[in-house]
Amino acid sequence: MTVPLVSLSNLSTEPSPSPQVAAIWEALCAEAVNASAKDAALTRAMNSAVLYHASFAQALAQRVAIKLANHDLDHDELMAVIAQAFVGNRNIVADAAADLTAIKERDPSNTEILTPFLYFKGFVALQGQRVAHWLWHHDRLHLARHIQSRISEVFGVDIHPAAKMGKSIMLDHGSGLVIGETAVVEDDVSILQNVTLGGTGKETGDRHPKVRRGALIGAGAKILGNIEIGVGAKVGAGSVVVNAVTAYTSVAGIPARQVGKRHFNLPGITMDQTLSEPEYTI
Repeated sequence: MTVPLVSLSNLSTEPSPSPQVAAIWEALCAEAVNASAKDAALTRAMNSAVLYHASFAQALAQRVAIKLANHDLDHDELMAVIAQAFVGNRNIVADAAADLTAIKERDPSNTEILTPFLYFKGFVALQGQRVAHWLWHHDRLHLARHIQSRISEVFGVDIHPAAKMGKSIMLDHGSGLVIGETAVVEDDVSILQNVTLGGTGKETGDRHPKVRRGALIGAGAKILGNIEIGVGAKVGAGSVVVNAVTAYTSVAGIPARQVGKRHFNLPGITMDQTLSEPEYTI
């Protein structure tokens, strides 16, 4: 399928941007101005990354391109590809804005939009995967694979281009994250470092986990096979999960088993990693 070239100028303005995208862009610009005012050494960086751009979409495209460009696909070539994806699917930009909001609200070490936009590799890696996902579904498989490879090389994050990623997702730290081809990660999910959403090694076809809305996956967890991690579920750090996890329950251990009492919130949003006291029967 041939897709016409799209230049950066196509992203200079966003037609009727959503209130969330407009708010993110306003906050990002204000924080960049403030950062430059506090430290003049950052003036050029803030101008290049944020303030010289006409829209959030343009600044985001530039950020992803700078991080992923190499001698095989240089900055300008990659910018054209990213622009095609952004124009082809406006939800990519809106989802990125939702991701930034989620990070600001959930990460206790961060109170800004600017910091994750510039420095959090989990955020930038996810936006690169969204571009690769668009390419994958336009039969541009090798280009999608190229971007996947660059994300893995640069950030240590390996998300297959075909994996379905929702919005308002926080990939905290991101290091060592692996998400397989047929995996699904729905909205409002938070995933910490060194997590694998993988297959069992023996299956073909639909073989990867489905992580439902508001789930929280702890650091180092390995979730294997075509199993469902239910809405609001919580997977403890270091767990190995090979069976489905019921909605609003917590599991931990190797192999993982249900622990504690059923809860009634979305830990992917609250970031509550504690386990309630177990119930004992004497």
